[in-house]
Amino acid sequence: MFHKHWIGAALFCACFAAAPAFAQSNGGNRDLLAEMRPVGGDMLADPEAGNWLTWRKTYDSSGYSPLDQINSSNVGQLVQAWRIPLGQGSSMATPLVHDGVMFLADTNDVVIALDARSGEELWRYEHQTGPDATAGLNGKFGIAIYGESVIVPTLDLRLLALDFRSGELVWEHAISVSAESPSRYSLRAAPLLADGVIVQGVTATMVPEGGFIVGLDAGSGEELWRFHTVAGPDDPGGHTWNDIPGTERQGGSVWVAGSYDPELDLVFFGPAPTYHTAPLLDPVDIQGVSNDALYTNSTIALRPKTGELAWHFQHVANDQWDLDWSFERQIIEVDVNGSPRKAVITAGKMALYDALDAATGEYLFSIDLGLQNLVASIDPQTGVKTMNPNARPNAESAVLICPQPIGGRNWLAASVNPESNMLFLPLAETCMMGGPTGGDTQLLSTGAAIAGAAPPDSDGNIGRLQAINLETRELAWSFREFMPPSSAVLATGGGLVFGGAVDQSFKAFDQADGEVLWSTDLGDIAASFPISYSVDGKQHIALVVGQPGLHASALIGHAMQTSGDMSRFAGLTREGPSLIVFALP
Repeated sequence: MFHKHWIGAALFCACFAAAPAFAQSNGGNRDLLAEMRPVGGDMLADPEAGNWLTWRKTYDSSGYSPLDQINSSNVGQLVQAWRIPLGQGSSMATPLVHDGVMFLADTNDVVIALDARSGEELWRYEHQTGPDATAGLNGKFGIAIYGESVIVPTLDLRLLALDFRSGELVWEHAISVSAESPSRYSLRAAPLLADGVIVQGVTATMVPEGGFIVGLDAGSGEELWRFHTVAGPDDPGGHTWNDIPGTERQGGSVWVAGSYDPELDLVFFGPAPTYHTAPLLDPVDIQGVSNDALYTNSTIALRPKTGELAWHFQHVANDQWDLDWSFERQIIEVDVNGSPRKAVITAGKMALYDALDAATGEYLFSIDLGLQNLVASIDPQTGVKTMNPNARPNAESAVLICPQPIGGRNWLAASVNPESNMLFLPLAETCMMGGPTGGDTQLLSTGAAIAGAAPPDSDGNIGRLQAINLETRELAWSFREFMPPSSAVLATGGGLVFGGAVDQSFKAFDQADGEVLWSTDLGDIAASFPISYSVDGKQHIALVVGQPGLHASALIGHAMQTSGDMSRFAGLTREGPSLIVFALP
């Protein structure tokens, strides 16, 4: 997600006829499929402990499972229960489990239903991807379940509804995008089901008018509304783009699924920054015009039935270094000045958390995890950030910028234990030299160049798992190692946190102190979102390996570059993409 120049385009409706798609049944346990219950809003709002029905299990995106059969006293006995091969490619897939059936979107628009007890395939659907498939972005975070359908985003910008018992196509909807550059759009985020509406974020890489969010009727796939995350000249917030034409405004990609609060009836998303930064660098001298670039790097709250904007809060205006605030929005109950508040918390690549009132967007507090040197101070009343001089690129002098665009944190989602209000976040300690560094550099649109660098006083340990007490807003513990993390983390009711690293390891940490209680070699890199589910009274841990995206490769490259030690990566076996499930013997 580096800065590029935009490509001009016009809109068209992507309703071309696709090549036929098909569902193929392998037999399996037909009774298991027949006995699945329809998934309604009440079930999504209060999911059973043994099921995993949405991207991060719950509407609040906590990534937490209350299951406790696997716990700190017995996790050392954890063994592989089953493993199945998957397709080659880049993906960050999240399995979903409902009533003993697992659903997974594999690479190249293949969807499979499995017996969650054994991995036996029940059905398979292969979408014949159209000519406008996303180039180089064929990973998606997941799928959704609603009613009796599996909702699937595809590489050619379609949303499909598949019958969850047979895999047969119920409906499909093609999302209309720019005619000149359809392959620069993608449906990376998992769909969010809110009050009968599928809310889907769309990424737009270096195209005019930027990304957007659509709301579709879950029963028919009909598009109900569209919210553009880049404000046009005549839109609310349109005065924040430095008076540049609408066709030169870009960015605002929606990479990550939203969260939903049924009580407030609001969905929360985080648009990414712009990639065309040069026109925003210096503010124009026009009354009432700024270069903040709404709604980039913001949290936006929308009404799911209409797409109406209820409120927004911009975390960092005019981001020149691609340090997105585009990741998960987690909804928590937290004490603020002696009163309980429902808050939305999120951290961008700087690993700097902001907490906002979920109902109004009022700024509440921030937590800096200590990996950034761009923000000098934060106004305690408004949350407005005063930036250091290195937040502004220049071509005259080299300055240290922490983190670099890989991020202190990236798509690797945090997990929150709502019982203890402890947050667990995988991090990477990365920096860069911005300016005329010479050598192998990345040219930004501003004319500045970047090259990887070690953080100040680095001991060579790049990987970090950090635990934060959200009540005291203080560090509880920090686990550090040379290898950067490569997966999201999963916290469980058994007092554990699970996470993977680029050395193919998968570890279970004690939530109380960060002690490693169990570790295994996965045979390939974990680059996905682990889940936990229960079937027939037995708890399982599942994750996808071997389909890493550009982020994992960039972390390996950064670790090699800053350490100069390639021997630590020599033992990576890369056995191939797989879905792996663990359980107690």
